Amino acid sequence: MKRVAFITGGSRGIGRAVARRLAEEGCAVGIDYLQAREQAQALVSELTARGRPAMAVQADVADQTAITAAIRQVEEAFGPVSLLVNNAGIAGQHQFQDITSSFWHRIFAVNVDGAYHTIQAVLPHMLHEKAGCIVNISSIWGQRGASCETAYSATKAALIGLTRSLAMELAPSGIRVNCVAPGVIHTDMVEVLGQETLCALAEETPVGRLGTPEDIAAAVAFLAGDGASFITGQVLTADGGFIL
Repeated sequence: MKRVAFITGGSRGIGRAVARRLAEEGCAVGIDYLQAREQAQALVSELTARGRPAMAVQADVADQTAITAAIRQVEEAFGPVSLLVNNAGIAGQHQFQDITSSFWHRIFAVNVDGAYHTIQAVLPHMLHEKAGCIVNISSIWGQRGASCETAYSATKAALIGLTRSLAMELAPSGIRVNCVAPGVIHTDMVEVLGQETLCALAEETPVGRLGTPEDIAAAVAFLAGDGASFITGQVLTADGGFIL
């Protein structure tokens, strides 16, 4: 039976690479986006032209009703979601004393509550089938922390705690929960740092380059695959050695 994957934040960057990789591995893919409609539709067109089942759905992961409805749309088209990738996230650089209440609550609503909402939506069928796979996208900053990114780091640390605890809870039901912690990945999100900073970060990375979205997609595909059937509750750090 064809696996059905749902990827949040799937229209750009890491999410787009994950959608492409999972489609190539035989999954029907549901691609959630918030604002990037054109990119999402272009990705769907690209995948369907290659004979890969795909559809785009618009929903804010922070809105439980909206994201649940989006998941149901995908399930009506392809069948129940058996692979969930929680990739949607926002970031921002602020000194802690300058973080507004609205930003603090918004970043937690997207990065943490979003994962709660999607897992709640797909879990009943996974429990019924005693099978399923969940991959959360955290960050090395959730492992080590980052100056001026306290809120972001806190949300990504929360995802690691969620991964480990949920994996323990769901393992007897045959459901695996793992996490990928990317390092500095060359996406739109890090472009705002400027070329000088990006070059410095590449030099600071032991392998001598920034990561690519495809690097992270490969890690997700491994954790989602049969070769990782005995792996759950783990954080796979894909950072080129940055936090060694």
